[in-house]
Amino acid sequence: MTEKRVLTVPETGLVVLVGVSGSGKSTFAARHFRPTQVISSDFCRGVVSDDTDDQGASADAFALLHHIVATRLRRGLLAVVDATNVQRAVRGQLLRIAKEHDVLSTAIVLDVPERLAQERNRARTDRDLPAHVVPRQRRDLRRDLRNLGKEGFRRVHVLRGEDEIDAAAVELERSWNDRRELTGPFDVIGDVHGCRVELEELLTDLGYAIERDGLGRAVGARHPDRTAVFVGDLVDRGPDTPGVLRLVMGMVADGDALCVSGNHENKLVRALKGRNVRVGHGLAESLEQLGAETEEFRQAVLRFCDGLISHYVLDGGKLVVAHAGLKEAYHGRASGRVRSFALYGETTGETDEYGLPVRYPWAQDYRGRAAVVYGHTPTPKAEWLNNTICLDTGCVFGGRLTALRYPERLIADVPARQVWYEPTRPFPGAAAGPSAGFAPESGVPDIGDVLVGADDPGGGAIETANGPVRIRQENALAALEVMSRFAVDPRWLLYLPPTMAPTPTSADPALLERPAEAFAHYRDAGIGRVVCQEKHMGSRAVAVVCRDAAAAERRFVPGILGAVHTRTGRPFFADPDVESAVLAELRAGIGAAGLWEELGTDWLALDGEMLPWSAKAEGLIRDQYASVGAAGRAALPAAGEALAAAAGRGLDVADLAERTARRADGVEAFSAVYRRYTWPTDGPAGLRFAPFAVLAGEGAEFTGRDHLWHMGVAERLAEHAGIVLTTRYLAVDVTDPAATESAAAWWGQLVAAGGEGMVVKPLSGARARARRGLAQPGLKVRGPEYLRIIYGPDYLEPGRIEALRERRLGRKNGLALREHRLGLESLARHADGESLWRVHQAVFGVLALESEPVDPRL
Repeated sequence: MTEKRVLTVPETGLVVLVGVSGSGKSTFAARHFRPTQVISSDFCRGVVSDDTDDQGASADAFALLHHIVATRLRRGLLAVVDATNVQRAVRGQLLRIAKEHDVLSTAIVLDVPERLAQERNRARTDRDLPAHVVPRQRRDLRRDLRNLGKEGFRRVHVLRGEDEIDAAAVELERSWNDRRELTGPFDVIGDVHGCRVELEELLTDLGYAIERDGLGRAVGARHPDRTAVFVGDLVDRGPDTPGVLRLVMGMVADGDALCVSGNHENKLVRALKGRNVRVGHGLAESLEQLGAETEEFRQAVLRFCDGLISHYVLDGGKLVVAHAGLKEAYHGRASGRVRSFALYGETTGETDEYGLPVRYPWAQDYRGRAAVVYGHTPTPKAEWLNNTICLDTGCVFGGRLTALRYPERLIADVPARQVWYEPTRPFPGAAAGPSAGFAPESGVPDIGDVLVGADDPGGGAIETANGPVRIRQENALAALEVMSRFAVDPRWLLYLPPTMAPTPTSADPALLERPAEAFAHYRDAGIGRVVCQEKHMGSRAVAVVCRDAAAAERRFVPGILGAVHTRTGRPFFADPDVESAVLAELRAGIGAAGLWEELGTDWLALDGEMLPWSAKAEGLIRDQYASVGAAGRAALPAAGEALAAAAGRGLDVADLAERTARRADGVEAFSAVYRRYTWPTDGPAGLRFAPFAVLAGEGAEFTGRDHLWHMGVAERLAEHAGIVLTTRYLAVDVTDPAATESAAAWWGQLVAAGGEGMVVKPLSGARARARRGLAQPGLKVRGPEYLRIIYGPDYLEPGRIEALRERRLGRKNGLALREHRLGLESLARHADGESLWRVHQAVFGVLALESEPVDPRL
């Protein structure tokens, strides 16, 4: 019995099956790989010609095969090529594709006797293969079999005969840099360059216990909960390269740290191997210091540094660590090109005034989902740029040794004890003191970041945790015009509120909306408990409030302590002094309520209503609503008088006179409605803000909290800030008829007293799930009198209300859910510290959706 043989192949990469016709490649592929992983030349012939045996279609078939292989490799998938592949030129084309996508290639050779292959071919009914073909293929195979490794295959597995083929097993192997299963938390440490004392101090500050040998030398460091990750360049320039290596090697050996190679380790390895290298940039110091160590230690250093890989992919692909950084196309890939980029970066081919290479600023164009943490290029201060951060803060040049705490994204650092090495290029020095938390990104997003799918007439899609949201091209262009001309500084725009869907149309013929249908909607969706919130007649406003100037500078816009904007991203107040006064009252209230400390933040974003309605909509009220009321009050009495005169002359105008009287009453009721929502204000005096959601704070978003928590925070704010207005609310079990009846009566009391109505929301919060996915975040139930200003003074007339009952709500409901998905996504991205362009992409999507053709009265 033939012993089982395990063939290792890369989980992401190219596998080329090599063998003559009849060697069993298709059977082998079907046994060991998924059908989607296998690309067969016969299948491709069938696609392009409807005949899998049409050799005249081979050129087109292989063009298709190469395209599929390239696409799968680009997407990080395994591609298994099922063809004879016995000719070197054919294999060379496949190897070039693999090289272009920086993946490893494996050849699996099925070497069977010619007699067996001929027998199998004669038994096939779908193909008539000439007898001379297999001998020719076998000659080609035998000629190149020994040289497959030299062609570029990383691994070559040769299976000889039926028994070896049948006994083989395939095992997918992850690349060495793929450590996605490691989720941290991590402490990523920048370029050390032989600064052992600073490294020990930093590790101690981070909570690591230093382990020492009998001579007092640091040989390890352990944290009870965290893992250190070194970005490379442990060696050269500094005073104690051996001490740094001894410490880091011990940590890596004990599983307390990971380390990637830096360009200085790469050069040290070549020097230790006796290669001819230029002894510069601090290498001389390392060789001298290592020369004082034992040969055993030098060999251990050589093995360690020679075994360091180019980069690590960690935390499910959310974190990439590479010495000089790494663009997204290279994440998780393995090639000389990838290693070179990770160690040295990409240069423009030019040199600066100091003779040093000018490096291409790859981070400015980075748009990847993974955070890339790197070193290599000294910078005075570690700051985020497009979800990348450089931690080389020039410790050896007298700067600081810096670490990033992940996933918290907090910065920790220690100052250098002195200038250990004079740099070739003057180092500007590090900023005094550590910089904790997030750093703001300057500038505005690139147009390509927000115009998703703008080059596609059908539009594009924004990916969210709750599924993709498609944005039409024309809507994106319209939103760009609004955003570029009217929006607040995009650094304040972490969220735009979604539109709100109305409750399903009432079954009561006298009402268009009522609570019963809202309760039924959530009950049918599998949501048992809701909260009914009083609906204020104001204007939607998002307030971002910073505790102090430091918070504003670190996270948003230097010199400005907050912003208040509308649900379309425009400044709420034309007068910046009014905005500042409103923010000052909110800031004082947040502080007095103890929320800064309780929520662990120095800024908060609040969603609510700013009252009165006239504070924002004075022009709308005057030009649209008041003018309608004035016209009605002027015309309808005159019409009534004319009808009365006609009746006096014996004309039968009773029905018309009655309708005119009802219309006059409707106009008065219409005017009374909008007047309730207006009152005079003088600057901030008279303004009221009714918050109903705490959106986000430092490193956190609060959409997962239930609505009772949010309302509790709002009530505490109202106790300490005069500008804050409380919102009445009621928790309701929609499965309890008595509870829903009581809530409906409460709604009736609200609207009878002149209120707009209420909003019904899932009690569990904005992330509530229904039976078919994300639940509607809220359904508005508006009172019959308020609806006059939506549908007109006489909308309750029998004919009109009957027509309005046919209103189509599906498009509005879908729009509300899509905007809600984007809102949740933008808050999550902001809380995760993602780049401004990533946050703004989701925010921009909400504004783009506002251009959807939906009845604005709904």
